[in-house]
Amino acid sequence: MSENSDDELEQLREERLEELQDQAGGEGGEEAAAQREAAQQQAEAQKKALLRQYLSDDARKRLNTVKMSKPDFGEKVEQQVVALAQSGRIQGKIDDEKMRQILNELKPEEKSFDIRRR
Repeated sequence: MSENSDDELEQLREERLEELQDQAGGEGGEEAAAQREAAQQQAEAQKKALLRQYLSDDARKRLNTVKMSKPDFGEKVEQQVVALAQSGRIQGKIDDEKMRQILNELKPEEKSFDIRRR
């Protein structure tokens, strides 16, 4: 990730943590729930930042279309792209053609049925 986007993410985390601490006001149960929510939102923000950084506009549109029709599969593809990005195995941006290849590789095997009539 670039240094600039790391700084932006860190600033967003700090602002969100301050907001949640103000809202919690020291209440134990709500504070734990707020921290979990903050961690979840932080992870989501990091994922979105990585996707924005490594996907072209066309690839992002294709992924969003897949997520609309098949949310579980779309989430699986997002996780795969994030894992590739974090491991440093992505050079440049993923374009639409490369996104198609990723989708084809990750799509579940189609089941075929042989029906025989007697």
